[in-house]
Amino acid sequence: MRKVGIFYAYWCTEWDADYLPFIKKVKDLGFDQLEIGGISLVDMSVSDRKLIVDEAKKQNIALSYGLGLTAQYDVSSLDETIRLNGIEFMSKMIKAIGSMGGGTLCGSVYTTWPKQLPKGTKRIDYYNQSIKSMKVLAPLAEKENVILLCEVLNRFEQFLLNNCDQALEYVKEINSPSCKILLDTFHMNIEEDSITNAIRKAGKYLGGLHVGENNRRPAGLGNMPWNDIKIALDDIDFQGAIVGEPFIQSGGQVGQDIAVWRNIIENPDLDKLAKDSAIFIKKTLC
Repeated sequence: MRKVGIFYAYWCTEWDADYLPFIKKVKDLGFDQLEIGGISLVDMSVSDRKLIVDEAKKQNIALSYGLGLTAQYDVSSLDETIRLNGIEFMSKMIKAIGSMGGGTLCGSVYTTWPKQLPKGTKRIDYYNQSIKSMKVLAPLAEKENVILLCEVLNRFEQFLLNNCDQALEYVKEINSPSCKILLDTFHMNIEEDSITNAIRKAGKYLGGLHVGENNRRPAGLGNMPWNDIKIALDDIDFQGAIVGEPFIQSGGQVGQDIAVWRNIIENPDLDKLAKDSAIFIKKTLC
């Protein structure tokens, strides 16, 4: 049965958080996995990382890691100093995750987020820089038992990988078992001609799936074709995790970065919504 997880930031308006309380919370709400922030691991002490791992084992919760790589560590930067700083920073993150037992690191692992293509520059130049960086990072990830999941992001948040076809070209060029694709139903709803065809095209390269509705509500509260998505996942024998990534609260840095300018649900009971979504995902997609 596919693992079902949720991203910690669903409950947050700031990216910095104490992850420990979320582990038992998501267990009690019916999830199998918690996705936490990867960036904070770099400066986290070994003992604090161990606390997270030990609590996850105690609660029988799998851990995964997500990030939006910040501009000063952009591994696709045309500025070589920034790009090399990014490789160093990502390497520390990969080693930290390796020390915690490995797992998936997803998001804009191949570039910065959010970012638009600067005027007077060409996408291909950033693409080539990203490829150069990933060919350094992927072998390290293999060694550390980490899988880098390159998230396909919509045009309003990034410009390098906006659809599955572009992501396939990218990961095939890297050609590493530690570099795969992450598809997200919210982003696919904007960019793909067919969500289900995108899943089928990704095939064996699909390492993870983020789920949320067209307006970023929790799965089950919108108009996504969930039954068809289940069939597509079965068609490719998808064995990765399905991680909810809803965002419904405005405010703070999270609301700013995700562009949630109004409360998507007024006065929400966040825990109940999450629990209901876990039940829905397990019933519909697993």
